[in-house]
Amino acid sequence: MFLRMPARCRVCQGALPVAPLVAYHNMPRIAQHLPDRAALAQETGTDLIVHQCAYCGLVQLTGAPVPYYRQVIRSSGFSPEMKRFRQQQFQTFVKDHGLQEKKIIEIGCGNGEYLSVMREFCRGSCGVEAADTAVAQCTARGLSVVQGFVDAASYRLPGAPYDAFFMMNFLEHLPEPNTTLRGIHGNLAGNGVGLIEVPNFNMILDTQCFTDFSTEHLSYFTRETLVRTLELNGFSVLRADAIWHDHIISAVVKKRPGVNLDDFARQQERLKEVVGRYVAQFGGQPVAVWGAGHQAFATLVLLDLGEKIKYVVDSATFKQGKFTPVTHVPIVAPETLTADPVAAVLVVASSYSDEVAALLKKKYAHI
Repeated sequence: MFLRMPARCRVCQGALPVAPLVAYHNMPRIAQHLPDRAALAQETGTDLIVHQCAYCGLVQLTGAPVPYYRQVIRSSGFSPEMKRFRQQQFQTFVKDHGLQEKKIIEIGCGNGEYLSVMREFCRGSCGVEAADTAVAQCTARGLSVVQGFVDAASYRLPGAPYDAFFMMNFLEHLPEPNTTLRGIHGNLAGNGVGLIEVPNFNMILDTQCFTDFSTEHLSYFTRETLVRTLELNGFSVLRADAIWHDHIISAVVKKRPGVNLDDFARQQERLKEVVGRYVAQFGGQPVAVWGAGHQAFATLVLLDLGEKIKYVVDSATFKQGKFTPVTHVPIVAPETLTADPVAAVLVVASSYSDEVAALLKKKYAHI
């Protein structure tokens, strides 16, 4: 007997439940490149199997993507109302982030419908598109577009790094959304921002619009799962709102900066000097440390105190009689402070430091 291995979530890679949320049979296989009369005899339907990841919550199809998933096809047109909406939206995006003289790239620009609007507000706007015919059409319209598809975290776009990007209703088509998002991330400047939009699955749920499942849309994002996906791939989400009659979730993101630990080295040198002077004032008399935890062990190494400390005090009996890692200072019971006195005690006990200091003042006031 063979057991079917569960599919993996497209975002978090967790195993999807074996049982689907719903399965629709004999559904349209494609929504673009429709069959003509000659092809009808061979045209067949397909099954749409809908799962929800139990870990990240993303609702998704488990089937293969349509053959043309790399292309952006906006067959529904670009109405005057939509154009006015995009003009206002793009103008605000450019102004809010100071992008008027910066470089913006559209990921999956199709025939340049949105790119032409963005260029009204940022002349440095350009695009990348997989379909050669679409690239040719954009070029003929005077738009700056290259042929390509961000299919790896290491993918490098011509002209990178970019100050900003936008990707409109394309992420849901991708079989590996993480890969594309990480590729975009790698092509942004350190403070790069972006505008990402996907169909609003919250609205689909609220209206019970069961006809909205399609082979073209592999992922069905709610606001929560979109934010989670973007954060997983290196972005901080500045806002994520339902727009366009609630049909779209629009997220503004910023490339998450790396943590800067430069101050750690400066703090280490400062404390090494301060503690070194403190210990030196006792003229070679013995000094102890209270605390046999990881912070104390690291302190002995990083402040170069190993040979300057006579012993380490700790109340945990299972540590007593042992030695500190690397510096090999003996660990003793608190009573040793009376039996074998020292000139001073450095308290390195993390959140217990205040409690230990109070104990020292009360019970070992002679130190």
